[in-house]
Amino acid sequence: MSKFKIYAKSILIPVISGGIVGFIISGFMDYDMLQKPFLAPPSILFPIIWTTLYILMGVSYGILESNSLIDSKTNLIYYSQLAVNLLWPIFFFVLKWRFFSFLWIILLVILVVLMIINFYSKNKLAGLLQLPYLIWSSFATYLTLFIYLLNR
Repeated sequence: MSKFKIYAKSILIPVISGGIVGFIISGFMDYDMLQKPFLAPPSILFPIIWTTLYILMGVSYGILESNSLIDSKTNLIYYSQLAVNLLWPIFFFVLKWRFFSFLWIILLVILVVLMIINFYSKNKLAGLLQLPYLIWSSFATYLTLFIYLLNR
């Protein structure tokens, strides 16, 4: 497969998956109506940030795939974190399971750390490109906890 096709596929999988989840949750979004903690960003930033992170995720995976560095462990970690990521907004916005969502996002942060370690061990750039994802997921953990606490 050409490098262009590898990168296109690697980027489109998380971006399209995130878009589908965004469509599913769009009728359930109550972020603007919730009590939010200090530093909570405006809702308009979320699709921009997540699209950027999904692109970076795909680029990192594409780097590994185009260099034949993908193995079953890498796939397990990568697709597990992607699935956990995609389920979080359904739990938080559709089902309104705020405390469960807090526990779930902790799982996501752990998986992102494991992904960064795995990617970095194979290609430094692929791992480093995921640091914004770790920072944002950690910040989202803070938001999730305090939204839960402020809206019980």
